[in-house]
Amino acid sequence: MSPSLSDLKNPRAGLSVALRLLLDLLALFFIMSALVLPNRLSWIGPTAWNYFPLESVLIGLLLLIPGRSGRVVLGLLAVVLAAGIVFRIADMSAFMVFARPFNPVLDTYLLSDGMNFLSSSFGQLGAWLALLSLLGLLTFILWASWQALGRVRHRLWAAPRAAGGLLLVALLVWVGLSSSNSPRASRYFIDQLQMHVRNTLISFAELQEFRKVVNVDPYAEVPGDALFGALQGKDVLVVFVESYGRIVLDGQAYSPHIRPVLEQATSSLAENGFKSRSGFLTSPTVGGISWLAHGTALAGLWIDSQIRYDSLVMSQRPSLVRLFQRAGWRTVGVMPAITLAWPEGQYFGYDQLYTAAELQYRGPPFNYVTMPDQFTLAQFQRRELDAVSRAPVMAEIALISSHAPWTPIPEVMDWAQVIDGSEFTEQARAGDPPEVMWQDKERVLKGYRDSIRYVLQTLVSYVMNHGNDDLVLLVLGDHQPMPYVTEESENRDVPVHLIARDPAVLEAISHWQWSPGMLPGDGAPVWRMDELRDRFIEAFSTPPMGSGAGAGASTDRLINASP
Repeated sequence: MSPSLSDLKNPRAGLSVALRLLLDLLALFFIMSALVLPNRLSWIGPTAWNYFPLESVLIGLLLLIPGRSGRVVLGLLAVVLAAGIVFRIADMSAFMVFARPFNPVLDTYLLSDGMNFLSSSFGQLGAWLALLSLLGLLTFILWASWQALGRVRHRLWAAPRAAGGLLLVALLVWVGLSSSNSPRASRYFIDQLQMHVRNTLISFAELQEFRKVVNVDPYAEVPGDALFGALQGKDVLVVFVESYGRIVLDGQAYSPHIRPVLEQATSSLAENGFKSRSGFLTSPTVGGISWLAHGTALAGLWIDSQIRYDSLVMSQRPSLVRLFQRAGWRTVGVMPAITLAWPEGQYFGYDQLYTAAELQYRGPPFNYVTMPDQFTLAQFQRRELDAVSRAPVMAEIALISSHAPWTPIPEVMDWAQVIDGSEFTEQARAGDPPEVMWQDKERVLKGYRDSIRYVLQTLVSYVMNHGNDDLVLLVLGDHQPMPYVTEESENRDVPVHLIARDPAVLEAISHWQWSPGMLPGDGAPVWRMDELRDRFIEAFSTPPMGSGAGAGASTDRLINASP
């Protein structure tokens, strides 16, 4: 209803009119923002609103439906608008951490994982406050959508015939702009909802296809005496380094600091008789969900979602760990980040699994990081490799000191001083807490860089202090760090290194053409991570095994269908 002349002369009425007008403008701005803003924070700028969305016209026309049907349509539009906003926010969050949009099928587990991360970093109270804030945000978005659409509907019904005519003219204008390929004619909101629906349907279909091939493996029935003959008697450690991505070699914030560390590592190892070769692998994940990379590398299948991972661990496909077990090695898993029950671990085939509890760390955690990597390696050495009479050991070891929030950073100490973990108390209490450090991006980048330096120095120190002729290490990053510290690079490559003192070990992979030393050259080979298992088996089994092309072909077909 339009204000009367007497209303305008009344100061209080004038204030009320101005307030209603302001609320109407805010409602329109809210709706337009929901329709045109992109799903990546870095793309939001002053020109992000400079679009004419088709959805604004369609919403206006639907809001002109009268009576009870119109109120039902209003409610449905509020739900759709709120859903689009929620997906947009979820996309922004997923791009910041995983460099991809949110997938409602594949990412539902993130809530529980996020709670675990928040609990370990900020305590139970902080985690529950964050969850309540999230629920409050969702409720507010739905309420704001209802209110904003209701105010627009009220305005339209002040003059429905004129409003309908103007909306039809606007529709013709939009069609004209679209026909002329104007970039300002937008239907972004519809396209985003369609993308999420499409990805959901594709994910369901693709997972059904994956389950058909997960048990197809050329090594499923290979006897143990035909596996890993070139590694007989050797301890083989497959070491995953958290967030160790190619960005540390290519990024301007990291390369000048990390390349010299790798060059020094090559020299230090060589002084102790160890040689190394390095290349790159393309990880199935970015920024987190490390177990997808572990599953991909050890199973030889592309595992890029939680549902694929769940399908894998329920399958009969033998992991690299289980194949070593079949060949006579004692198999060990060292997982310092696991603090809860982990039934999935049964799939991999460990004779002994050391989680955080079994490693018996007595010092304080480094925020999310339950214990420093030096303690993890020291406990593994003490529990497994120091035994006088034993079988050769194959171990999968996860090093987590380079996991966010990258504060505080441990320091390498004398290995003889590493006893029960309490010796790390002073280090664990040093520096600012995450909520302080993460207010300064430069400090975050430095924290990540320093954590990678620490892990690399710890590994080299471990080899120099405990290595012998029968030690072989395959060291690889699990994934690139979150896009926040990679400037949203879409590259998913991680470094991989093979370290050994026995020259025959490195000779066995000479055809891989990896770069000599710990610093992979810019032109070093880049494999998909799911190729690693079969190439490793082929290189070290005598006589040489088949190429495993069947599994690779199945994986290729599936990766092309991935959303």
